[in-house]
Amino acid sequence: MLFTSVFSCLLLLSPGGALARASPRENPFNKRVSYTNVADFDTFETPIALAGLYANIGPDGAKSQGAKAGVVIASPSTSDPDYLYTWTRDASLVFKYIVDRFTSGRDSSLRTKIDNFVGHVGRIQQVTNPSGTVSTGGLGEPKFMISEAAFTGEWGRPQRDGPALRATTLIAYANWLRANSNTTHVQNVLWPIISLDLNYVSNNWNSTTFDLWEEVSGASFFTTAAQHRALREGIALATALGAPSSTITAWTTQAQNLLCFLQTYWSPESGFIVANVDPINGAIRSGKDANTVLTTIHTFDPAAGCDSSTFQPCSDKALANLKVYVDSFRSIYPINYGIASNAAVATGRYPEDVYYGGNPWYLTTFAVAEQLYRALQVWDAEGKGIEVTSISLPFFQQFNSSATVTTIPAGSASYTTLTNAIKTFADGFALKGAQFVPSSGALAEQYARNDGTPVSAVDLTWSYASVLTMFDAHDRLAVDSWGAAGLTVPTTCSSGDGKSATVIFKETATTIWGENIYLVGNIEALKNWNTNNPIGPLSTTTYPVWTTLVSIPANTHFEYKFIRKFNGTVTWESGANRWNATGAAGTRLTLNNVWK
Repeated sequence: MLFTSVFSCLLLLSPGGALARASPRENPFNKRVSYTNVADFDTFETPIALAGLYANIGPDGAKSQGAKAGVVIASPSTSDPDYLYTWTRDASLVFKYIVDRFTSGRDSSLRTKIDNFVGHVGRIQQVTNPSGTVSTGGLGEPKFMISEAAFTGEWGRPQRDGPALRATTLIAYANWLRANSNTTHVQNVLWPIISLDLNYVSNNWNSTTFDLWEEVSGASFFTTAAQHRALREGIALATALGAPSSTITAWTTQAQNLLCFLQTYWSPESGFIVANVDPINGAIRSGKDANTVLTTIHTFDPAAGCDSSTFQPCSDKALANLKVYVDSFRSIYPINYGIASNAAVATGRYPEDVYYGGNPWYLTTFAVAEQLYRALQVWDAEGKGIEVTSISLPFFQQFNSSATVTTIPAGSASYTTLTNAIKTFADGFALKGAQFVPSSGALAEQYARNDGTPVSAVDLTWSYASVLTMFDAHDRLAVDSWGAAGLTVPTTCSSGDGKSATVIFKETATTIWGENIYLVGNIEALKNWNTNNPIGPLSTTTYPVWTTLVSIPANTHFEYKFIRKFNGTVTWESGANRWNATGAAGTRLTLNNVWK
């Protein structure tokens, strides 16, 4: 969905840090519907959410006038805030739901919309934008005009989760086409699009990115997990299509590196998943973030059971993280005051959030319910019981204060009591979000922390998708495996392996529109001077300072230079090569440079 950029966030704040706006807009719907169970909410909301979602898709959506075919508008809101754009991230997530709805046989009429989306992706990939061209980083551009023209304003770019999420969506469609004797269409139409995105992921996964909220630049748990999933699915499809072995080998290597790096987000000392590591901008945060819960549900693989290395919904790490995340909102929102410490509450992006005053979001509250529903689905399907580890013990103690580290046998009275309690807990989050849905069923982006009034963008497309995927999880609809089962975390990786140091490269350089700054150097981590595959484009959060973060082997001497790229032309810095050396593993080095 449309997310706030660091720039838009700053515009909402006065110099003293207080909100510059007068107050959240008033709720135009005074009446709300009261629900006692999720099934009733599902019956009421599903047709409204489907209509709201389809209304925001061009070319013929009721609220998407001017949008090209296959374009998903984030919201029809054009001011306070202006969300009439298409974001790669939210469009991909929305169409993943649409593809799943189509391929599961629930709505055969959706194929035209999906084919329109494929066509849109093929076109948008080729649009030159501030992040570059299709071959120089442009696939990491986060948002476009609904006419498919480039958005040229300041923004948090690049955002490297988009190509991965888009590939996952198109692979799901490609797999259905192959299963229905249409491999030729996959080979000729979808594969060229998918392979562009996956090559981008493979070549850029360990480069700096803005997170899914478009505020923090560094490494993001959501992005890393989305990239890992996309490469795994891509490897399977590439193999089936007879793609070159060199491509499959390269993607396999990077998928292993991604799985290894994914483990670094878990903080054993704190007992939760830290949303961003190695941030190079943004305010200091706790790291408790809906980013992590959204990751767990978007990388759910029923065949992987309760695997902790991919942070499956019922894994001990994902459950421990869920409790820490939820609890961080209990005392900061007035609408949560007085609610028992083991009952559902409204949740938002992260506790330090200030966007529109910092409120609960519909999609984040529904995501908690979705994770719990998927956990229950796996426990019941596998019939192995529930393993309570020292990591997940605090989560289970919410339902039984005397719980201990043990395995609760499936079918036992204890199992039934516990799963019933967790089901009630999950339903509570679904109904908590429902409590603040107006009688029209329309879903905005947020609901106010004080009274639950809908706030920010109206008819947010991802809000509609989120409630629909939550209902699917509640109903335990089948989900295809993406290859998470049986994976082994490598003992060594190219990044995040405990043998590297972190180097932050900063270059002050003024540019013209369409020109970007990249980095190359004399070692593999710096692309071996390869200007066809450099690191970048670098981020420009504080233009004209361009920044990137690179993991380089510890105690290593390296040389480097910055280059400019414009319309395919490479311009090198003048003078001798720059040089430096990393320290011990885990150390951090910042290099400030000025273009010469």
